[in-house]
Parts: sequence; structure tokens; C-alpha cells
Amino acid sequence: PGRGRGKMAAGGAADAQARFGHSVKGLLTEKVTSCGTDVIALTKQVLKGSRSAELLGQAARNMVMQEDAILHSEDSLRKMAIITTHLQYQ
Repeated sequence: PGRGRGKMAAGGAADAQARFGHSVKGLLTEKVTSCGTDVIALTKQVLKGSRSAELLGQAARNMVMQEDAILHSEDSLRKMAIITTHLQYQ
């Protein structure tokens, strides 16, 4: 009788070890999948960020061009004001 229990205990331990192995494999698979999803999300965010930086750079260049046009217009208005003042004296 003692021998049978030893074999059953060994068999039970082997079953428990097998179940534990499957459980660990399942958890590992879940973690790998989760990490893969996170990497994809991070990649998308980085790409979106680089696109945002590109758009911000383009907006800054456009703003500089507009600033030059505004300064030129301001200069022209100043000259016209001077001409108007001179014409009023005549």
C-alpha cells in the first residue's frame, strides 16, 4: 500500500508541475502579446509626434514669412503717412 501512494504522489506532483508549466506559458504569452501591443502603440505615437514636429516646423516657417510681409507692409504704411503729411503741407 505504501508504494502505491508514492507513485500517486509522484504522479500528482508531475501533474501539478505540468499545470504550473502551462500556467506560466499562458502568462508569458499574455505578457509578450501585451508588450507587442504596447510597442505598436508607442511606434504609432512616435510617428504621430514626428509628424506633429514637421507640421510645427512648417507653421513656424510660414509665420516667419508672414512676419516679413507684415514688416514690409508696416514700412510701406509709414512711407505713405509721410507722403500724405507732405501733400497736406502743399
